[in-house]
Amino acid sequence: MRREQTKGGPVNAPEAGKPLKVVEICAGAGGQALGLMQAGFEHELAIELDPTAADTLRLNLRARHGTIEKSAAEPVQPKRGSRKSQSESTDVKIVDGVITGDVAAPEVWAAAHDAGIALPAGFDLLAGGVPCPPFSVAGKQLGAEDERDLFAWAVQQCQTLKPRALLLENVRGLSMPRFAGYRQHILDTLIEMKYVPEWRLLQASDFGVPQLRPRFVLVALQEEFAPYFHWPEPQGKALTVGEALRDLMAARGWEGADDWAAKANDIAPTVVGGSKKHGGADLGPTRAKRAWAQLGVDAMGIANEPPGPGADFGNAPGPKLTTEMVQLLQGWQHGEWQFTGLKTSRYRQVGNAFPPPVAKAVGLAIKSALLKEGEPSGRDVDAQHDPIYRALHTAGDFLTAAQISRAIGTELEAYDLEHRISLLSKDFNVEIRTSKSGVAAFKISGFKGFVGQADHVRHDLFSLNKSKIS
Repeated sequence: MRREQTKGGPVNAPEAGKPLKVVEICAGAGGQALGLMQAGFEHELAIELDPTAADTLRLNLRARHGTIEKSAAEPVQPKRGSRKSQSESTDVKIVDGVITGDVAAPEVWAAAHDAGIALPAGFDLLAGGVPCPPFSVAGKQLGAEDERDLFAWAVQQCQTLKPRALLLENVRGLSMPRFAGYRQHILDTLIEMKYVPEWRLLQASDFGVPQLRPRFVLVALQEEFAPYFHWPEPQGKALTVGEALRDLMAARGWEGADDWAAKANDIAPTVVGGSKKHGGADLGPTRAKRAWAQLGVDAMGIANEPPGPGADFGNAPGPKLTTEMVQLLQGWQHGEWQFTGLKTSRYRQVGNAFPPPVAKAVGLAIKSALLKEGEPSGRDVDAQHDPIYRALHTAGDFLTAAQISRAIGTELEAYDLEHRISLLSKDFNVEIRTSKSGVAAFKISGFKGFVGQADHVRHDLFSLNKSKIS
């Protein structure tokens, strides 16, 4: 750990007495949106690719904020010269401040502009739950080579949008050694933009969510506000599955609800929302199903309603959960958020969400920093995740193993260096040059990921696979 010094001049602070404004990308059905609203943020704009999730989001934003007058229900035609493959024109519309479409397509941002939503320079928060499959084990951890990857793109938006703070969340897989170089690239990019960034692995159960759900969260604040930011502390013990769901299990008169609740005496395993590449709704892979079975839950699907009197589950370990039950396990309170669509779609919307209590806790911490509440303090920020990447990137030229070792201050074994270079080559273009004497030298010549390039292969892959992306 080392302390990052803040630099640079003052930045305009939020206006006193006015709600903090958030622009949310890859917003899903609104888990993060609800948490941020509860923390005191107001949505200026929200963007989501999936039409049903976008309908859920606008339904609930409308209920809480009223209809946003600046709306354009008609499809937005792409501007001349834009790549239609990024987002078909008929898929882009804005209603009640929510845009349905590919967040990386120029047509989406044109829709906001045409609807009269002008994003002010230096608005308060850019937030998002960019796609997780590029970093998940189930998604094969393709990282920058996955057409769904928008993490680096989202970070790059800080260069033009200049929000006072950035909040991005993803799966624990992004915290693994596989992505050390990717994380270092993100950190260095934000530091160059005069932000103070930091990653933190947060456990949803520390914030009252009755589920084992680790989320890897990135928060970055402009240097003026960073000394006032403190990660939220754990907020008490979460309920067990039985305590959380007993009343819903008994809602139709099932006599076994109390006995079942006593057996379901632990928090839930991670709820897996799945994707459009996956089949119908169920609660996860084989190992997760075994964990659910120990809690007396049949994880092979989602029920339409709670069990009734005399319910017989045959050889199953117990009843299936309903979508409403999964909502409670994700941290929503009963009835506070309405979901649109059919059962499988509703389950995926719920299962893929950032739990609202976690979003609220992080949102409150960001809000406190933006309002400069409390005394400023120096923060110990872990700004070095991959020293080998940093050495190669800083050099901008070929380095031998001996030169890399000197740069990072550690002697590298040949196997360790080979392994690290192989991992870096998944997300970066790594050139290898061998001298006449057989000494290899390495150079990072570019990032493979999409950060907005008009000619990036992501556009064609996205267009080809769009129906399966969620």
